[in-house]
Amino acid sequence: MNHIVPDASLLSTYIGPPLETTFRAFFENKDQVEQAILHFRAFYKEFGIYQVSVYDDIETLLRTLVQEGFDLYVTTSKHEPMAIQMLTNLGIADYFTGVFDSTSVRYYKADVIQSCLQSMSTSAQNPIIIGDTKFDIIGGKQVNITTIGVTWDFGSQEELQLSKADYIVKQPLDIYTLLQNMSTLT
Repeated sequence: MNHIVPDASLLSTYIGPPLETTFRAFFENKDQVEQAILHFRAFYKEFGIYQVSVYDDIETLLRTLVQEGFDLYVTTSKHEPMAIQMLTNLGIADYFTGVFDSTSVRYYKADVIQSCLQSMSTSAQNPIIIGDTKFDIIGGKQVNITTIGVTWDFGSQEELQLSKADYIVKQPLDIYTLLQNMSTLT
């Protein structure tokens, strides 16, 4: 699209928000934004979804949580078909009850989370969002649910603290320990 690519440090600040938000920072009009989204999704579908891996202990964590009776959902700014394909490629799709993506009518993280919450069983108690960026934490705060920030992906401890995450963990299995401790407090 004949646009200069910013350096990696600037680009990393755009991991997490909806594509519409990200590309509005780089393009002047709606048509350019829409074209950029189409290019990005085409590239991501062909290459990006295969350039990821599961962090150590994530599958153990997911399996343990499901065995303990937790219903797990994904709320993402990725396009749902790509998110599902990625989870399938990684061999972890079966751990999740549902995947909720950003759309033209729900592209803020809080909207995506709210859509997920509305679809959950009315018996769901104490929903929690676990995320690695300020967008996850802010979205969780906006819908009044507990937030757990994780430091092993794109977000930093400082960003998660500034976003006022209720809890911050450094390793995947720390999530299980935290959830066990939280259940003894309620």
